[in-house]
Amino acid sequence: MRTTITLDHDVAQRAKAVRARSGKTFKQVINDALRAGFERLDDAPRSKPYRTKPKKMQLREGLHVDDVGGLIAQLEGETWR
Repeated sequence: MRTTITLDHDVAQRAKAVRARSGKTFKQVINDALRAGFERLDDAPRSKPYRTKPKKMQLREGLHVDDVGGLIAQLEGETWR
């Protein structure tokens, strides 16, 4: 497959250096580097799914949800409005 990509300057310099040392073509160097990178990604350890521990929700003793305005006033103070 033929495609056009834009390489960062440092990546292009490293690829050219590998090409000069190895005698491979630029295309071979890029393909080898991509394969190696993809293998590392595939072998990367999977993180555990994030879990939370449920806790029972309840109001403090003496607080009631029947009067929401009064409840907020008790928790936040009378200046909440």
